[in-house]
Parts: sequence; C-alpha cells; structure tokens
Amino acid sequence: MAAEALKNNDGSVQDEWGQICNQLKMEFGETAFDSWLKPLSVGNYENGVMNICVPTAFMKNWVITHYSDRIHKIWERKNPNIRQINFIVRATNADSSLLKKISSTPTPQNIYMPEMSFASNYNGYDTHDGFMQLSAPLNPNYTFDSFMVGKTNEFAYAAARKVAESRSVSFNPLFLYSGVGLGKTHLMHAIAWHIKQQDPKRHVIYLSAEQFLFKFVKALRYKDTAAFKEQFRAVDVLMVDDVQFMSNKESTQEEFFYTFNSLIEEGRQIIISADKSPTDLEGIETRLKSRLGGGLVADIHPTDFDLRMSILKYKAKQMGIELPEKVAEFLAEKVTSNIRELEGSLKRVVAHSQLLSKNEITLDMTQDILKDMLRSIDRKTTIDEIQKKVAEYFNISVKELQSSRRARTVARPRQIAMYLAKQLTSRSLPEIGRKFDRDHTTVMHAVRKVEGLIGEDVSLAESVNALRRTLEN
Repeated sequence: MAAEALKNNDGSVQDEWGQICNQLKMEFGETAFDSWLKPLSVGNYENGVMNICVPTAFMKNWVITHYSDRIHKIWERKNPNIRQINFIVRATNADSSLLKKISSTPTPQNIYMPEMSFASNYNGYDTHDGFMQLSAPLNPNYTFDSFMVGKTNEFAYAAARKVAESRSVSFNPLFLYSGVGLGKTHLMHAIAWHIKQQDPKRHVIYLSAEQFLFKFVKALRYKDTAAFKEQFRAVDVLMVDDVQFMSNKESTQEEFFYTFNSLIEEGRQIIISADKSPTDLEGIETRLKSRLGGGLVADIHPTDFDLRMSILKYKAKQMGIELPEKVAEFLAEKVTSNIRELEGSLKRVVAHSQLLSKNEITLDMTQDILKDMLRSIDRKTTIDEIQKKVAEYFNISVKELQSSRRARTVARPRQIAMYLAKQLTSRSLPEIGRKFDRDHTTVMHAVRKVEGLIGEDVSLAESVNALRRTLEN
C-alpha cells in the first residue's frame, strides 16, 4: 500500500520528503541544509526505486558522498518498500524559472548561481569563459541594503562596506567573526555582490571552508593539485566562510596557508569569517592564526533590543503584514540568541496566523504558538554548562570529555553530555559535535545509545534525570 501511495499520489511523496527534510535540517544544521539539501526534489518512484532530482552534477556528487546514506535510512524507516534511492541531475521547474530570470536580468558575470556554477567535467572542475568556476552560490537576499545595522554590528558593517567599495586592497585579510546567526555570512555575500556589481571583471570566489576542503581532497584524488593551486591563486578576491571547519585538518590548512600567502603577496583581497577570533580558533596552526589576524579583525556582537526591533519591523514589512508593537517588543525581549531564531519565530507566528485565517496577530496568540521555544529559551542552558556539570557529576575533567579517550569511564559520560546537549539546547548535531571535537554522526549515535540505555539501566536513567534537573533549575 505504501508503494502504491508513493506511485500514484504526489502529495504523499511530498509529505514524506518534507518530513525527511525537517529531520535532515535538524541533524545537519541550517547552513548545510540550505546549501546542499534544500535544492533537492523528489522525482518518480517505481518498483521500489525512488529518484531524487539534483540541480547540478557537482551537487549530486557532494550529496551522494555526504548525505545519501542518511537520506536512505530515514526514508527506509518511513517506508520499507523503498529499496533504493537514485540521485539524478535534473533541473526542476523552479530551477528553470530561476535560470530564465537570471538570463533576463543584469546579474554580474562572475557570481555563480547554482545551475551556472557546477557543471562538472571528468576531473571535477568547471569552466566558464576560460575561468575555472569555483564559487558557491550567493543568496540574492544577502545585500548591504537588507543588512540591518545597529550598535552591535556597525563596525563590522563599516569594515565590510569599505572593502567592498575599495578598488584596491583595504585590509588584508578582513576577518569577520561572531556566534551563530548574527550576520557574518550575510556580510560576506553582500561584499561579493557589491564587488561584482561595481566591477564585473574582477574574479570573486566565495565558498565555505568545508567546500574548500572538498575541492582540495578531490584534487588529491584526481592527482590534479597543480590545477587546484592555479585556480585559487588566480582570483582577485577570495572569500572563505566558517574557517573553523579546517580545525585539525593539517594538509588542508597547509594548502590554504600557501594559497593565502600567494594572494597576499600579489595584493589580492582575502576575506575570512569564523565563529571565533583568530587567536581563539582551536585546531588551527599557529602560523595560520597569525596570518588570519594580520589584517583587520571585526567582531559582530549579539543583537541589542533596538536592533531586534528594527529587524522584526523590516521583516514584517517584507512579508506584507502588520505586526503589533506589543508583539514585536515581546519577540525582541524573548528571542535574543541570534537573528536567525528571531526571524524564525516571526515566520512561525505569521504562518500560524495565515493558515488558520486569523484576522490579526495578538500577543496571546504569539505566546501560545511559541510556548515550547520560549521554555527552551528561558532555560538558557549552554553546551559548556552541560559539559561542566556532567564532568563534575562523574568526577572527570571537561578536557577528558572532549578528548579521544574511549575508556568507559569517559565514553559514557561523554555520550550522556551529548544527549543532554541535544535535549536541552537548540544547537544542531554538527554544532554539538564541534564542542566535543566529534562529527555529527558520533553525536547521533550517542543520543540513540543513551535513549536506549535509559529504558534498560535504572542507575543510568537516574543519573541522566538528576543531571537534567540540575541543569533545568
């Protein structure tokens, strides 16, 4: 019956895919989901084989390498009739419309949108007008005009604007850092858009550190590192987002270091972002830290009340809705962690209002819709706090929790700490993993392991509950 439903009812396919996407977003984090999984769409299903459409060959290779196993496992649990999942390169209607729109508007030539970016050939690289395309897609909504400026981010904004408007190198490198969801990626995209609109002939590469790593590994696999070096060292502006992902990857750091030096010596602009200042980056070589901090370092502080109010009013205007002042004040007071969560809470309230045909958004309605999120916010539990409490409870050090030791006396507390971090914070699996120097799959395993043990081991269940009560109070 499940197979027939999939075969004959597009709605059920979309429903299942929507549920899977929600789980993937939770597990891998919003940034990875938006970059690699959001563009996917379901294709046809026949004889236990599901086709998933991917816009480009490059994206297909990346998804197969990093996400295909997980997608298959999740879907298999939802529908055991699915025996195989194929990823096929096929532009969706939305993709075609986007390309049509791009071709009919004066988009800067060297900013690469998804379908224009990754038409892979045999060696994994791409060519366009004689220049190797390496840049990741840019978000057209991330411009200087849409960036809300306040006291907490005005210095970073001014520095980004200065670099974007200068035809010669201003600060090299420009290093932007902040916590999650405070706007550093927005500023990176805004710089790229502005440079290309000002001078389309300048070659701009924007990509994440994770993508840099992937391209470097691919070059090693195809024994084509010479081409890799040549491509990256021929750019005018190199922008690398979330450089903390290079942590403990020595060969990638070494290649990046030499690329960095080469571009600096030739007077090319480099712009970097991370979640910490250069000196605080863990797992990064000292010489690279020194280079990263050798230009202008600009941090973005957590938003203040006035900036959050401005953001809410701007977003409400974009959505075409009237947001009562009391509701805006309530959201600005309660959702203080980052801009992404603030926007998400507003979208959730607006969607609820529109789907249930409510005439107006009220404070009572907002409080009711967001009650689960507000409970989590009120707890304000951090991963650092969880690690400290768990370490104290089991009489070990936080360093041991974060170490590679596999002794049961350390491994079990580490799993419990990961489990509590998933339960008591809004952090994604990759974010939790980084706090323990692990990847997201290790965190996923730990959560499932502790969930299973809670029902079998009374002593462990009591320990977990005692820690939970301590952290929640």
